[in-house]
Amino acid sequence: MRVLHLPYGIGISIAARALRAQGVDATSCSFHSAGYYDYLADIRLNLDRYPPSESVEIRKAFFKEAVDRYDVFHFHFGETFLPDKSDLKILARMGKTMVAEHRGSDVRIGSVARSFNNPYVRVKKIWPEPLIRRNLRVLSSSIEHAVVPDRELLPYVEGYYKHVHIVPRAIETGRIQPFYPPPQPEPLVVHAPSNREVKGTAHLLSAVERLRKEGVPFRFRLIEKLPHEQAMRLYRECAVVVDQLLIGSYANLSMEAMAMGKPAICYIREDLLDAYPPGLPIVNANPETIYDVLKRLLTQPERWNQLGRDGRRYVERHHSLENAASRLLNVYHAISGT
Repeated sequence: MRVLHLPYGIGISIAARALRAQGVDATSCSFHSAGYYDYLADIRLNLDRYPPSESVEIRKAFFKEAVDRYDVFHFHFGETFLPDKSDLKILARMGKTMVAEHRGSDVRIGSVARSFNNPYVRVKKIWPEPLIRRNLRVLSSSIEHAVVPDRELLPYVEGYYKHVHIVPRAIETGRIQPFYPPPQPEPLVVHAPSNREVKGTAHLLSAVERLRKEGVPFRFRLIEKLPHEQAMRLYRECAVVVDQLLIGSYANLSMEAMAMGKPAICYIREDLLDAYPPGLPIVNANPETIYDVLKRLLTQPERWNQLGRDGRRYVERHHSLENAASRLLNVYHAISGT
């Protein structure tokens, strides 16, 4: 079985490495070069460095090469080889195994999200509802099996695909050394939003300013447009990591924080709390509570170490590469009938 994960994001490289660790011939390919995680991919096409007409030809050439080399094509973020997705019909005629993995904003529709009693949620403007629905229709017309990382994303896709599988996100804890935060006079709080509006950054900044005016001793760092390795160094130094405050589920930043042994603040929707494995040590906060939650955590340094250790154990147990690879292989075998 030869598997190709594409076209961008940390998920493609993590999945390929997880599968290789289980003896599978798996490769990740990023179409871009400027993304936060693109440098981790096995193959980088660097399409953003070429004019549009030339980049399309590069995509076509890579598709032609990949068709002969790979058996399983695992697409992430609702994109495929070609902009018009005409490659899907070709792959279907050839009997290739195809999977569409949706990671978040590529399927999160505002009207659906708000129906789950989440008044805070925001969606990316570059993904309007008509575009998302049209993309899902095109993908599901050729692909029967989809993957999502948790139950939060199920409602957006299960009406389109015949089969939807939950495969939790994975993180390589073996490559991440934990640094459990000791009590300190001016603890560092970090926040690394990929999109300020979607992550609720304004609410956090308001809470930070309020705490500063009250004289609460702490430092704050907003991490944006930094290479991943530089950001990870800042995570090592901090005492608390604040993830998103609007969406209602956790993802890569909270997982990296837990892997590093740091307390993570993130908004988890109340109806989803039971959907995760028991013992989730994330400190829950939303726009209405972030001030109180952050103040309480900053003034209770005796909690930091235990929260960090609980988080590290949680990701080791529930977000391991072995777990992800096993579940992905089950999906591939279910599709191919092997």
